[in-house]
Amino acid sequence: MSFDETRLKSLKDQVAIVGVGASKQGIFNDADDYSLAIDAFKFALDDCGLNIDDIDGLFVQGPGNISFVRMGEILGINPVVGGNFPIGGPATAPLIHHAAMLLHTGACKHVALIYGNSSRTEGRKFGGMTAYNPAQEYANAFFYYGLTSPGAASAFQARIHFDTYGTTSRQLATVAVTQRQHAILNPIAIKKDPLTIEDHQSSRFVCEPLHLYDYCLINDGGVALILTTKDRAKDLKKQPVYVMGIGRQDTYKHSSMPNVNLWRDTMPRCAEMVYSMAGVSQADIDGLMIYDSFSINVWIALENFGFCKEGEAGDFTQNGRMQLGGELPVNTHGGHLSESYMQGWLHQVEAVRQLRRECGPRQINEAEIIQYICRAHVASSIIYRR
Repeated sequence: MSFDETRLKSLKDQVAIVGVGASKQGIFNDADDYSLAIDAFKFALDDCGLNIDDIDGLFVQGPGNISFVRMGEILGINPVVGGNFPIGGPATAPLIHHAAMLLHTGACKHVALIYGNSSRTEGRKFGGMTAYNPAQEYANAFFYYGLTSPGAASAFQARIHFDTYGTTSRQLATVAVTQRQHAILNPIAIKKDPLTIEDHQSSRFVCEPLHLYDYCLINDGGVALILTTKDRAKDLKKQPVYVMGIGRQDTYKHSSMPNVNLWRDTMPRCAEMVYSMAGVSQADIDGLMIYDSFSINVWIALENFGFCKEGEAGDFTQNGRMQLGGELPVNTHGGHLSESYMQGWLHQVEAVRQLRRECGPRQINEAEIIQYICRAHVASSIIYRR
């Protein structure tokens, strides 16, 4: 165990998400990263009943060149602390971790995390570039091998899983089909048309063996979260959702290439940390929010966090286990594959709304504990409780 368990546990349940907001999701030619993020921030402020002048910590994220300094200037605020973490989707949980630590130490009272994404309008493709950026996962340093996108790397990992364990694309299709069923129940989801296993199997390959429906959406939108301390949270507008556990383990060696170990040497360490801090096990989790830029990510997360054994995710995810009403509902909002691609931020919103019991027809019955998991060279997890 490489972390200080006692000190880590001192943070348990001391910080809460008190406000969540999401802008409209889709394609908006009249909007940009900032305007969509600010729309979401306004909704989050209203959600918790705080004023903009209450915010003294500001973290901004997005796939474009969005700046926390510029965001603060637009909002007209001078927080104690501001920043971002320019590594794409894996930044989501680490920024929440950072906010939690700032609040717990007393450096800030109310921290806003604001995300803006206008990728579809800007024509961003998340791949195909031949420029080297060492801050990004699969940094395109090996473009001459065809590895110009995270999708190519995930296809590589899916092939490893299929060939090593005998799993199949048809089994993997269950991830996309299940999440589409959930998205149909979600008012803000972009994809509402029914999806079947046969639809998945007959769709074109983007990067074999991954089909079109194994890939996330590319669209525009904004998301915001507001966090504060346990004592301040109880006086606000909505029921707080507490951070029970946080976990993170980074892998920088060979991070420009697909991880041929399927992060078996990284994600279990993150799992050990988050479950140790929260004081719960996999059996206590009522629902999972898994970073699903590609469907294979769901299998990798389930195996590496101990919900099933290595190589067993194909069988584990069949027969309705991941569906609402099933043993372990996964991505009840539709996730990146069907709701919207907000790089993990809407997964946090869904976790909060599930624990507040605000999800209507997609509500997990008696949800008490929800876990978020993100694979990647920055593996991370958060366990939330009602």
